[in-house]
Amino acid sequence: MEYHKLGDILTIERGGSPRPIKKYITDSDDGFNWIKISDATASDKYIYKTKEKITKDGLYKTRLVNEGDFILSNSMSFGRPYIMKTTGCIHDGWLVLKGIDEAGLDRDFLYYLLCSPNIFTQFDNLAAGSTVRNLNIKLVSSVQIPIPSLPEQTQIVNTLDKTFKQIDQAKANLEKNLHNAKELFQSKLNEVFSQRGEGWEEKTLKEVCEKITDGTHQTPKYFDEGVIFLSSRNVTSGKIDWDKIKYIDEEQHVAMHKRVAPKVNDILLAKNGTTGVAAMVDRDVVFDIYVSLAHIRVLDTVLPHYMLHFINSPIAKKQFNQRLKGTGVPNLHLKEIREVVIPFPTSFDKQEKIITVLNDFSEITNKAITHYQHKLNNLEELKKSILLKAFRGELEYE
Repeated sequence: MEYHKLGDILTIERGGSPRPIKKYITDSDDGFNWIKISDATASDKYIYKTKEKITKDGLYKTRLVNEGDFILSNSMSFGRPYIMKTTGCIHDGWLVLKGIDEAGLDRDFLYYLLCSPNIFTQFDNLAAGSTVRNLNIKLVSSVQIPIPSLPEQTQIVNTLDKTFKQIDQAKANLEKNLHNAKELFQSKLNEVFSQRGEGWEEKTLKEVCEKITDGTHQTPKYFDEGVIFLSSRNVTSGKIDWDKIKYIDEEQHVAMHKRVAPKVNDILLAKNGTTGVAAMVDRDVVFDIYVSLAHIRVLDTVLPHYMLHFINSPIAKKQFNQRLKGTGVPNLHLKEIREVVIPFPTSFDKQEKIITVLNDFSEITNKAITHYQHKLNNLEELKKSILLKAFRGELEYE
């Protein structure tokens, strides 16, 4: 099997961005597709359409790609290939690979090859050491790929297609089970917080909370160590992610802590991005928060864990969604959060019983979710392993 550098057999070009891009965005039918990273996900193979278009004037400041061309992300999740099923323009976050047919390459073979750990390892090693990890024409051009005969390429593709179809079906079944497990707990929350009757009251959050505020509105300067600093990305799972944290210095901390000083059993609510997801402070550590988080501390009317379950319930989310502001990134304002209505039994014993029921139910569903996610991860690793073998010449053909 022969090996060739990508740059020796393909034409590799970088995209370009007309600036300011807003000036060139158009809704006109004669506009050109403007291909963004958000037009493709990690599971996509083809790009059929785009959400935005640019004017003809912008065409001369970018790069046009055609149906059948390969485009490759060169920053962030770099090295992800996509096959164009339409024409369009790419910005400088993309590279385009042209000349596939002339190089004697089957498109599906090249797609699988570029998705394989064999090639990603080369991309990863080439990008290592850079302050900003990304790819460029020179780096991608130096990557070496195996080129078997076209009949062997077809054989590899057919084998991978059949194998991956079975794996993808298994993944689809697991993803359905995973979704159902998550929905089951949401259904239980909905059932609990839909209760009304004797011994229950309804009040706004501002009536049952000591504090509903948010973090600093100033973008902080980060350091390699110092005081922990959290944002909405740290609560998107419903628990605080203490592993992916940032740090600020003591001077910034002193100024921020005058505004918000979270403590154990306080609740942090994501105000923008993944809105309406809350987590409880479960560590007795000093930290500060960004404006993307709301800080909630309950009075003695509602127990903290009851409040947490309510905020994460469909009943609360429906109210949050009705109050979202802004046309871009969804954003909850403190004023609207304070007006959300919470139903609750006045008896602490009843609140404790509800907390126990929901905690037990959550534990059961979380075990199921972890189980399904583990199996999904295993299937992804299996695909990588099969791709690795395929391009080492170790794949067994039927």
